[in-house]
Amino acid sequence: MKRARAGGDDEAPRQNGSAGRRKVDRQQSNGGDSGYGPTDLQDDDNDPGLRREIRSRYRELINSVQQNREDMLRPSNNKLTEVLEQANKLFKDVRQAREAALDAQLLVVATDLGKEKASQMFAEGTAFDPTAFAEHLLSFMGLNRLEDEEDEQNGGTVEGYLPQDAWHRLARKAECCFRTAPSFHYMMGSFHAEPPPPKPKIARQMKATSKDAKRIMPTQLKKMDDSHQEATEKEVERILGFLKSYYQDDPTTPISYYEFVVDPNSFSRTVENIFHTSFLIRDGLARLYLDNDKLPHIAPVEEGDVEAEGSCSRKQCIVSISPKTWKELIDVFGIRDTMIQPPSSQNE
Repeated sequence: MKRARAGGDDEAPRQNGSAGRRKVDRQQSNGGDSGYGPTDLQDDDNDPGLRREIRSRYRELINSVQQNREDMLRPSNNKLTEVLEQANKLFKDVRQAREAALDAQLLVVATDLGKEKASQMFAEGTAFDPTAFAEHLLSFMGLNRLEDEEDEQNGGTVEGYLPQDAWHRLARKAECCFRTAPSFHYMMGSFHAEPPPPKPKIARQMKATSKDAKRIMPTQLKKMDDSHQEATEKEVERILGFLKSYYQDDPTTPISYYEFVVDPNSFSRTVENIFHTSFLIRDGLARLYLDNDKLPHIAPVEEGDVEAEGSCSRKQCIVSISPKTWKELIDVFGIRDTMIQPPSSQNE
């Protein structure tokens, strides 16, 4: 049956393997020194005669393995190795699924045969004669039976019938089969070292704590807390004095919170001013409010209004400041002098 090509021409009749090979030989002779091109390789892959020849040779190898199974099972027969080498050569030309399936079938048959052959060799190996092996070993090591018999007939005692280098000869023969490092041994024999006796454990004595230290430490901490608290209260009262004095000088002008607490010469003093001013607001001695521009302002609370402020609900907030924000506040509000003078400059 013929198949139509893409160009409309009918395909040429199928050729057998020999005709396909002759066609390839003609192409080689006509091509001269030039090698195969892509079209030539594609023609070889699609050549039905070459594909049919490869499948036929695979079937021949499978049949030869099945028919000569008994002969291949003998240990001295290397026919199985030759079959596998031929299959490797054929596999280079495999291009279609049918050929790959035949190759897999041959591999399964050869694998079963090799497994059975290996099991027979293992069975023969387990049944070897130890006496015969010992005789072969002694002969290899240089045993001479004739000299031993002459010594026994003369009435002498056989002290050692193996040569002095017998075991060295066997070791040199066997070392090529093992890639291991030589074993370490002592020239004068091994020695058994006893472990050192364990050191006795000495119980540590706990140091007795002095009662005076316990009495002194709380007292020192208490004095430290009291002095710190007194310093904080004094600083809060001092800042309240500054706030009242500025407010009394011009009650109609609101006091900006940032201009009041920011010290343009010291960031740490600015943080301390914010901290101490928060006590004034917490105790109701000062109040914060926002103007029309949503900027905070601070003002003192009159003495009569302190109790009224305490009964009202209060709102709390967290104020955070960084060196970058501190510099921006100085530039935006144009702060040149601090409104809260440091304690050292005030004393001077």
